[in-house]
Amino acid sequence: MKRRRLGSQGLEVSEIGLGCMGMSEFYGPTDEAEGIATIQRAIELGVDFFDTADMYGPFKNEELVGRAIRGRREGLIIATKFGNVRGADGSFLGINGRPEYVHSAAEASLRRLGIETIDLYYQHRVDPKVPIEDTVGAMAELVKAGKVRFLGLSEASVQTIRRAHAVHPISALQTEYSLWSREPEDEILPALRSLGIGFVAYSPLGRGFLSGAIKKPEDLAPDDRRRFFPRFQGENFQKNLVLVERVSAIAQKRGVTPAELAIAWVLAQGQDIVPIPGTKRRKYLEQNVRAAELELTPEELAHLDEAAPKGMALGDRYPDMSTVNR
Repeated sequence: MKRRRLGSQGLEVSEIGLGCMGMSEFYGPTDEAEGIATIQRAIELGVDFFDTADMYGPFKNEELVGRAIRGRREGLIIATKFGNVRGADGSFLGINGRPEYVHSAAEASLRRLGIETIDLYYQHRVDPKVPIEDTVGAMAELVKAGKVRFLGLSEASVQTIRRAHAVHPISALQTEYSLWSREPEDEILPALRSLGIGFVAYSPLGRGFLSGAIKKPEDLAPDDRRRFFPRFQGENFQKNLVLVERVSAIAQKRGVTPAELAIAWVLAQGQDIVPIPGTKRRKYLEQNVRAAELELTPEELAHLDEAAPKGMALGDRYPDMSTVNR
């Protein structure tokens, strides 16, 4: 597995990471044993970059990651997030970027993960009630105390990124990016490159849609969160299948899966971009990792640009878009 640099502060990770969220919540039934086995198989395959958050579960996903890496911690890059506050009963309690909360959230994450230092600590969502300078100032205190190595933001606007970076170097921005979510190309990626900040692409498979495995909404479990996302509903779903069919046709011609092709496309968008496809099963992990071996030709990239131009996907990324791009 090749490696890529995120930011200008020395953070290097495997060029494909693993999103662990679905192992605990949101995407239908979970199996903790298989989730742990998937993380450990990823390590065997050369993946060293693992993404979680305190809200996943809630709290259970960090504990699962902690159990999976016990005795295997050396050399791994563990990324987690704070800011989306949830109760023990799973209720969503809002966004919190207050400095005192930053410290308490980090301590709780360290305890659940069973580690002494968080390698990459993100603010999960920007709190509009707290100046970003105050939040990042508290995050910088964690770096000074040796509890965090590198700082990141998630779903932040260019203005917020610039303000945050002026307080303490930001190593990575995490935002959704794939063949059906190409919005970062307009402003985010150019700004990050001007500042020397890396880009972590979550949902590079369009929340599984680009894998071609989801043919109709009923393919999703009744409690699968994606059922409530606009892109997976009604007329949007049917029209978005056209994009999947186009990607699948190009993949078939190359002799790879649509998932491999979609991840390889993200990798081809720049050496400063690291996709973190999420999965909760080893068989899909192994398929996703194979994308690192796939080099797309200029002709294939051009065909994909034609097949999935910016703005083609119908429907918002989230039911409520008010918490992103702040």
